Parts: sequence; structure tokens; C-alpha cells
Amino acid sequence: MTVSTHLADVADSLPTDHEHALLIGRVWDPAAQGPSPVLVTAGEVRDLSGTFATVSEITALEDPAASVRAVDAPVIGRTAAVLAASAAAASDVLRFLSPVDLHCVKAAGVTFAVSMIERVIEEKARGDAAAADGLRDTIVELLGGDLRSIVPGSRAAEDLKAYLVGRGLWSQYLEVGIGPDAEIFTKTPVLASVGTGVQVGVHRSSTWNNPEPEVVLIVAPDGRVVGAALGNDVNLRDIEGRSALLLPKAKDNNASGSLGPFIRLFDEGFGIDDVRTARVEVTVDGLDGFRLQAESDMTQISRDPLDLARQLVGPHHQYPDGAALYLGTLFAPVQDRDEPGRGFTHHPGDIVRISSPRLGTLVNEVAYSDECAPWTFGIAQLMVNLHRRGLLR
Repeated sequence: MTVSTHLADVADSLPTDHEHALLIGRVWDPAAQGPSPVLVTAGEVRDLSGTFATVSEITALEDPAASVRAVDAPVIGRTAAVLAASAAAASDVLRFLSPVDLHCVKAAGVTFAVSMIERVIEEKARGDAAAADGLRDTIVELLGGDLRSIVPGSRAAEDLKAYLVGRGLWSQYLEVGIGPDAEIFTKTPVLASVGTGVQVGVHRSSTWNNPEPEVVLIVAPDGRVVGAALGNDVNLRDIEGRSALLLPKAKDNNASGSLGPFIRLFDEGFGIDDVRTARVEVTVDGLDGFRLQAESDMTQISRDPLDLARQLVGPHHQYPDGAALYLGTLFAPVQDRDEPGRGFTHHPGDIVRISSPRLGTLVNEVAYSDECAPWTFGIAQLMVNLHRRGLLR
């Protein structure tokens, strides 16, 4: 089983309505020995670098979709061939990269009630997967009701907090789940995210981890949301469960954040309401024959996507090159894989497919972070490359 066999075909990677979708991404261009922004259709990959040096430059525009449509970009490859090269682990070939470049890559946590409860369980179990199973029923019973109906920061949320404190059940995860302030953290450094078809990494020391299938907002420097993509916010449940102060180790490792397959720019046919109602499906296929399949419904998110974008960008914090913001996940796998009561954890070689009808399919193979391709092309190298190509304007 390889990533290439699970990429299926172009129609599977692209949105179901790809004929009407404006999709941009990035490729590694061996002729230029560097990355280039591209326009992607079912048949062709078109080079936008003659007009835009970076994807960040595109997403900062007043109307990115109209600006891209106005470019007469040359064809540099066939989409099927570039996807195949992306999954073949080839290096110096035309292949897709993560579709973001100079954007800061951020993530919002604990934005769904189900995953919020799982975070509480992780904390109470101190990262012990075996202890989590028994805690789950107890905590759900004590919480009771439908947490999805609680508006974060509302009077009802404050009343619930008082009740939980009285029962000795309050948690830092409930604080960011139903309190006024969202949890927003840095997922991965600029240029360190990976794209479709390649390996995604988990730290070798982790024995309890999972994918986190999410919708990712693409945010302009002024805070406007201008597009969306899919993402895998890989999570090490045992590491974070030991202490929330270990969140950087749980979240930011080599190849630990994937994005793609492409950015769908907002236009007259696709916008924030489509994000609010998106359905995200994840499947995990293991070399051991294990299969996990689940679905997330963005209508169940506890904080509106635009509210999360406002909490990210504003007078309190600026991102002059824009940002990519993972919105959080409903997915919290409890299906046993290895031993009864120990829940799910990744095995090397797992193929993770994250799909949404209007965003396409992001596919990655799980490996240990120290075995994934090292991140070597940073900001300084990008600037040198763009200068050499005469693209800095």
C-alpha cells in the first residue's frame, strides 16, 4: 500500500465541482530550483510566478479570485502527472507542495464539544490511553446535556463553569472550549507545512496519537478570509495529556502539519457559508488491515469561523504575510486498534485521507517525524531563489 495508490485519480483529489472552483497551489519547479504558485484545473497546472512571486502575495490582494482569473498563465504540467510525482517521493521533479508559503500557520483547538470532552479525558488520564476508557463514561455522564448548545463566553457557559468547578471537574480545556477566549496556537513554522501525497510525521516517543481532519481558513493580512483548504493537525494525545505546556511538542514536529491539496479561493460560487456547512470525512487504512472511517460536520463547531479569524488577526496581532488557520476537529477516535480499552493510535504506514466535497482530498502516509523528509528550504533560501529568478518586485 502506497500513497500513490490512495491518491486515486485527479477527480478524487479535486472538489466535486472543480469545473467551477478556482484552485491555487504551489509546486516545486526543478527548472527554477524553487517553488512557484500555480493555478490548478483537472487537466492543467499553470505557472503564476510571472505575475505573483508567492501564494502569500495572491491571498493579500483585494480580490484574489478576480486577480488570478486575469492572468494568462502558461501551462507547465498535467495535473495527473504532478499528483503522481508528488506521491512518488521523487525530489527534483515537478510536484505539489503545501499550498501556503509565507503565511503563519496557526491552529484553533477545542472548537467542537466532542473533541473538548476528549481533551478533558486526556488531561484527567494524564496521557494514559488505558485509563481514558473508564474516564470517558464518567465524564460524559457528569457533564450531561448537549454542550453544542452552549455559546462560548455566554451566561449559560459561565453557569456551566460554576457547576463544573463545584463538581471538581473544571479543566483548562473547558476554559477554552466554552470560555470567551479561543485557543489559538502556532502549528508549524512558515514554509514547514507539507502537502498532499507525502509523509506526515508523528514523534517517535508518542504511543497515543491520531490525525485531526480540519478545514483551514486562508486569512489575508487585514483579517479577511479569502479561501479555504483541508488540513491534518496531527496530534500526540499522550504528550499533550501529560501537560498542556507540552503542546508545542505534541503539535509541532517535522512534517506534523499537512495542508491542501489546494487552496480554494472565495468567489461568487464558494464562500464562508460553504465552510460553515462543510462535511469533512477521514479514513485511515493501515498496513495491518485496520480501517477507521469518520465524519465531521462543521455545523457543530462551537465558535463561528469568522469569530476565530477575528481572534487571530486584529489590533492585538498582525500577520503582514497572511495566515492559515486550522479550525479544529470533531474527530476524536475511540475505536480500539491494538488492545481492548486502549483506543486508536497511528502505526507507521497508515494512509490518511481527508476529504470534503468542495475542497477535494488530502492524502498522507504516516511515518515517524525523524524519518520524514527534513525541512530544509526556509525563508532565506526562498528569498535568494526568488531574487535569482528576478521575481522580487
